[in-house]
Amino acid sequence: MLTSLYIKNYALIDELNVSFKNGLTIITGETGAGKSILLGGLSLVLGKRADLSQVKIKDYKCIIEATFDIANYNLKRLFETLDLDYEVQTIIRREISPSGKSRAFINDTPVTLDDLSKLSNHLIDIHSQHQTQELTKDDYQFKVLDALANNSEDLQQYSTQLLQFKSLEKELEHLIKAKSELIKEYDYNLYLLKELEEVKLETIRLEQLEETYESLNNVELIGEKLNATKAILNTEDVGVMDQLNMIQQELTKLTAFGKIYETLYDRVSSVNIELNDISSELDNLEESLITDPQELERVSNTLQTINNLMQKHSVSTVEELIVIKANLETKVSNTESLDDDIALKETEIATSKKKLGGLASMISNKRRSIIPKLINKLEMMLNDLGMPNAKFKIELQSIDRFLSNGTDELQFLFMANKGSSFNELKKSASGGELSRIMLALKAILAEYIQLPSIMFDEIDTGVSGEISHKMGSIMKQMSSRMQVFAITHLPQIASKGSMHFKVYKTDSDDTTHTNLKQLNEDERIVEIAQMLGGLNVTESALAHAKQLLN
Repeated sequence: MLTSLYIKNYALIDELNVSFKNGLTIITGETGAGKSILLGGLSLVLGKRADLSQVKIKDYKCIIEATFDIANYNLKRLFETLDLDYEVQTIIRREISPSGKSRAFINDTPVTLDDLSKLSNHLIDIHSQHQTQELTKDDYQFKVLDALANNSEDLQQYSTQLLQFKSLEKELEHLIKAKSELIKEYDYNLYLLKELEEVKLETIRLEQLEETYESLNNVELIGEKLNATKAILNTEDVGVMDQLNMIQQELTKLTAFGKIYETLYDRVSSVNIELNDISSELDNLEESLITDPQELERVSNTLQTINNLMQKHSVSTVEELIVIKANLETKVSNTESLDDDIALKETEIATSKKKLGGLASMISNKRRSIIPKLINKLEMMLNDLGMPNAKFKIELQSIDRFLSNGTDELQFLFMANKGSSFNELKKSASGGELSRIMLALKAILAEYIQLPSIMFDEIDTGVSGEISHKMGSIMKQMSSRMQVFAITHLPQIASKGSMHFKVYKTDSDDTTHTNLKQLNEDERIVEIAQMLGGLNVTESALAHAKQLLN
């Protein structure tokens, strides 16, 4: 509830500081006295955009501050979402500097107008003829229906499930798009992978393969050279081996003449042994030489394939080709596994859709069951408000898609007079009728949910007499559950208030000022008497005013 309002240097207001209580608060005043200024200031603190023209004295700051008791509003989660400190006595302040810059604060924390509006929507509802048009919108009509049907928790679950469902649909869309993009490369990647797999890269030893190729490709030349080498070593009398034996024999005769000759002999003997070993190795190599055209072709083809692959992938080693093969395996695998991922996501979507459909069906059933009760309440209230022939037809039609609040489309049809046909509210109800319907709906809502403070701005326009008395009684009844303000010109409504404020103007120093004053009992009698009979208060008007107040 709104507990206090402070306005300084705004429009015709110099400085105003007023406190409010629960119940029904009445605000009256002559036309043009400044009631709209008061509402304008309150609207600013609730998030309306400001401009410098609203500042009374341009050299000074304009300040509007409202204090709300929000203990019963369950707003802690909203404060957490907005990253604000939660205070039971929450203070909202707007400032307009002389430069025209506007700032907003919630509990002394600077906030954006968007955040301010998100909070203020839960604090006070300023209802005027213009706001009556909300009644014709589906959102408001569903709000009434769901309040009576006690759908709050079900709608919250539905909303959570709907977010999950839409998230899963987006994930599926992403997977299908990814598959569409990857499938274009899949065939080529698969071809490259098979090409690398056929070579069995992990078994390839390139250096060894190249040696094998050189050996097989030069068998005859190698044989010739091995044979020639053996001839040099082993040709009788002139071969290296025979010549070395002769050297060894000559040196044997010198070993007795000193250590140096003995060492020289040993060295020649060592060379002789090594040459004998080389000769045996040459024999073995010559014997192992084979001519194998098929093996040569296989090795040659393998080398050619590997060289082609390295050139194709711009690498220079088999190890790099193995890395490329692993990357291709991943790409191909990812593409192939997308079908499984898509199938799994489709299963998840089907499960979520089933759960969502169940919640939507439960919400719809509860709505349908409460419709007769709502219609009955509305028609009874409107009968008291001078609309005895008002009839409603509320129809729900299920559709095959998920909306933000279920799967229902709503038709809120109205018939004001006998003999006419049902039609949409905006087409069949006049402004005065819409005001009375809105009042009835607000009163019904107040029985089921905790509404924010509400300010009726001349909702009684166009009514009088007994109807205005009924309207006042409804507001009074509403005020037992919530804080209600009524800006009115009707004495019947003004007499119902637990607090009564008067807006009035004064002139001083060639300047007009708007003021707000709380009336005491005697002042209320005079004010209501003037509302009944004009400025010249008669005894009968005073008596009538006292009767209304009693």
